[in-house]
Amino acid sequence: MPSADIDFGYSDADFRRVRQIAMAEAGISLPETKKNLVYSRLSRRIRETGYHSFNSYLDFVVTKAGEKERDKLICAITTNVTSFFREGHHFEHLHDVVLPQIARNLRAGGMGRLWSAACSTGQEAWSMAMTTMDVIPDAPSLDMKILGTDINRDVVDVGRRGVYLSQDINAIPSTMKKKWVVEDKDEPGYSMITGEIRELPVFNILNLNSNWPIRKKFDAIFCRNVVIYFSAETREALWKRLADHLVPGGYLYVGHSERVERQDECNLTAESSTIYRKRG
Repeated sequence: MPSADIDFGYSDADFRRVRQIAMAEAGISLPETKKNLVYSRLSRRIRETGYHSFNSYLDFVVTKAGEKERDKLICAITTNVTSFFREGHHFEHLHDVVLPQIARNLRAGGMGRLWSAACSTGQEAWSMAMTTMDVIPDAPSLDMKILGTDINRDVVDVGRRGVYLSQDINAIPSTMKKKWVVEDKDEPGYSMITGEIRELPVFNILNLNSNWPIRKKFDAIFCRNVVIYFSAETREALWKRLADHLVPGGYLYVGHSERVERQDECNLTAESSTIYRKRG
């Protein structure tokens, strides 16, 4: 429970309301063990919005006027942890297996599409872009695009800007860093992605448990360390939707602690513990 010096209460009923909102808005399942975490994360939002209790804050959140704050609530109770080239074996597979096939399609007049679902602050999408440029140097002049999406408007804006702490840039291989990264003269201590590579990623806000205004299918989708927040039902439904948005033979990459349990229903075959290929 929160410490006694907090000037607003937090009841079991408040936690249940947060759980209901999280499930209805984003398919997020909050176990009892997250009760204190929810308090810690949302108490900051309550202070910033000027409310004096969880009850009054949540009363506002569920109204039409509270729609934007409802989004901030969802963002507050989820964790945005990412880095450049995280889980490097996925990028090796993308480089050696997926992108050569995309290159052949592009040379034949086709298109290439990659998706970083739940892209957080964008390092994953930019890592995909750098890997793409390493295999297909003229990708920006071809029908090649990378989509980065996240439910959190603030982190999507960071990804779109492509400006990061210089110390975080160190995870980028040196050859790629020399080509695509420069110090940001306007922000000491920061570096930015630069050059024609910026033409590849497109960043948009998207709730994975809402409608997807996506028409094209993808050669590969990265959806990693996301479903850990979801109920089993929501998780399986998401895997199926993602698989449906892959081209035949396309790949789905998941987090190291995640598994697609019903592969047959998704028309997927496991190539490794975290890489699945769509049949066809």
